[in-house]
Amino acid sequence: MGTRIAGSALPVVSADQALQRLIEGNRRFARNLPSESVAPAQQARAAFAEGQRPFAITLSCSDSRVPAELIFDQGIGDLFVIRVAGNVVAPSLIGSVEFAAAAFGTRLAVVMGHSHCGAIRATLDELRQEGDGVLTDNIRDIVERCRAPVETVLSVAGRQAPRDFLLREAVRANVRNSCDHLRHGSRLLERLCAEEGMRIVGAEYALETGEVTFLDDA
Repeated sequence: MGTRIAGSALPVVSADQALQRLIEGNRRFARNLPSESVAPAQQARAAFAEGQRPFAITLSCSDSRVPAELIFDQGIGDLFVIRVAGNVVAPSLIGSVEFAAAAFGTRLAVVMGHSHCGAIRATLDELRQEGDGVLTDNIRDIVERCRAPVETVLSVAGRQAPRDFLLREAVRANVRNSCDHLRHGSRLLERLCAEEGMRIVGAEYALETGEVTFLDDA
């Protein structure tokens, strides 16, 4: 795993190459076979002090069980990681993706949800009127950003469908919704996808197995 420094002569990693690296890294993680080439922190710090060239962007949930670098078996400088409850998309988060794509030439962005997501569960409870109703204004903002895809799942599957099924489908619908927001909520990202080979793909992490499944976007 080579050193990647912004402004260096190293070529940009293509979206397809980046996706393959993530797939291979997660395969190692799920099998408990971490790569020996992932540089220890002490060795990597000095190499990246002057800049960075992450090969992929990840927008994932803040859940403590979903650390992107570990899940994809990557080291310092490999991933530009954005974490927010419910892997929702807001203007500042779009700006973070834009920054990495523009400043570092990163051509793959992955929106990753996960099983048993608390933000999606809270949204389901709110819509099915099963929660305790105690939501602060700021937590409600997250729930509102998840509302549309979760409502779609409820309208198709029915509000009385099994809870586990609704949660699983809502997690995936929320990922796809966030991907759409990134693809169409930024003129820069839209241009990079159309003209410069950038890809924005969805994924779901299974807490039970450690495996990442890339959704139909990929």
